[in-house]
Amino acid sequence: MYQILRKEKLAENIYLMDIHAPRVAKSAHPGQFVIVRATKEGERIPLTISDYDTERGSVQIVVQTLGVSTIKLCEIAEGDYIEDFAGPLGRPSDFVYENIDHLRGKKLLFIAGGVGTAPVYPQVKWLHEHGVEADVIIGAKTKDILILTDEMRAVASNLYIATDDGSEGFKGLVTACLEDLVQNKGKHYDTVITIGPMIMMKFVALTTKKLGIPTIASLNSLMVDGTGMCGACRVSVGGKTKFTCVDGPEFDAHEVDFDEAMRRSGQYRTEEQRRLERYKDHKCRIGLDK
Repeated sequence: MYQILRKEKLAENIYLMDIHAPRVAKSAHPGQFVIVRATKEGERIPLTISDYDTERGSVQIVVQTLGVSTIKLCEIAEGDYIEDFAGPLGRPSDFVYENIDHLRGKKLLFIAGGVGTAPVYPQVKWLHEHGVEADVIIGAKTKDILILTDEMRAVASNLYIATDDGSEGFKGLVTACLEDLVQNKGKHYDTVITIGPMIMMKFVALTTKKLGIPTIASLNSLMVDGTGMCGACRVSVGGKTKFTCVDGPEFDAHEVDFDEAMRRSGQYRTEEQRRLERYKDHKCRIGLDK
C-alpha cells in the first residue's frame, strides 16, 4: 500500500498527488512513468512521473479524471492509501545520458499540451539543475485549465503560453506559437520535445518537419502490464513495431504513425463511456453525488 502524502486540485478534474514510494523515487529519471492501481479490483493506470524527491521518498503524479478508474483514484483522500504503485518504467529521456557540456550547447524547446505539462516539468527541472537552458510552450484551450505554470516558469529559460481562446498568452495553437517564435521572433531550436494529446503531437511533428527541427514525442499509448508482455501499447515507428512501455515512451516524432496510434487509443472509447455512465448512475442511486 502506498500513502498519498499530498493531494491538490490543480484545475477542474485535474489533481496532483505526492505518493510515498521511496524505492521508485530513488530510481526515477525524467521521462519515465509508473503504473498505478487504486484498489485491488482497479485497472492499471499508466501515469508519467511529474516530479520526485529522493530525500522524502515521494513521487508526484498528475491525474485527469477521464474514466471510472481515474475518478476512483482521485476520490482517495490525502493520507489514505492506493493499492499499487509500480515503477519506474520505460526508458529515461535520452538527454540524461548525453555529455553535459554538449547538451549545454543545444537550444531545446518543450511543447506541452494540457496535462502533458506535468511530465515536461521534471525534464526541464533536471536540465535547469544541470545548467542546461530550455524554452517551454504550454498549450491549453483556456487559461482555467493551465497547470504548473509557476513551477515551470521557475525552471524554464522562457515560458510561452498558448490558449485557443486567447485568455492568456498567445492566441492560437501551440503549432502557431512555434511558427511565430521561429519565423517571426528569430528563435532557433536544435531539438523539440513534445508531450500531450496524440493529435497535438501529430501536428507538432508535421510543423517541425516543415521547419527542419528534429523532434521527440513522448507517447501515452494504452497499456496493461507495462513490461512489454501484453503488446497493448505497440506503435509503428519508422515502419517497425515498437512497444511504448519498454522501447519508449519517447520516439522520433517524425517516424511515429500517429494516425494508427490514435485509432488504437480510441478503440475502447465506447466501452469506457458505458462504464462511466454506469458508475455515475450507481453513485446517483446510492446518493453519493450529493
